Amino acid sequence: MTNKVKGNIFVAIQFALLALLFFVPGGSDWQVATEMSFALALLSALGFVILIVSAINLGKSLTANPVPLENAVLKTNGLYSLVRHPIYFGVILLAVAAVVQSRSFTHLLFGIALFVLFELKARFEEKLLLVHYPEYATYASRVGRLIPLIGRIR
Repeated sequence: MTNKVKGNIFVAIQFALLALLFFVPGGSDWQVATEMSFALALLSALGFVILIVSAINLGKSLTANPVPLENAVLKTNGLYSLVRHPIYFGVILLAVAAVVQSRSFTHLLFGIALFVLFELKARFEEKLLLVHYPEYATYASRVGRLIPLIGRIR
């Protein structure tokens, strides 16, 4: 199986989990305080802004498939100086807000599965980035993988 095919499988699973998380009706497994609605809206907005700004910053290097494009440029500035995969981080923030708002243990499982998938997808991508960009190891030793300061390569 080629890296491109493996990447496409990651992408397909990612979009399936996002569809389940955002389109399956919620539940009533826990209560969410009314005061939390504003905080959850802010968390969602922050996640969305991080996702959009990161995608724009990647420019022509942007691809859903974790296999780096041949002419891609390694980004280490802006949000990429805080977290190596800020698009995933933005989606994770959106997912956390969606899970809390859904009040559903089923959605909690979808959110956990999405986080695990991002961890696996990022690790797969980083093996390829280490080959593609010799300076990636130094960058990864300073910057967290999916969450700022967490998951630095030693």
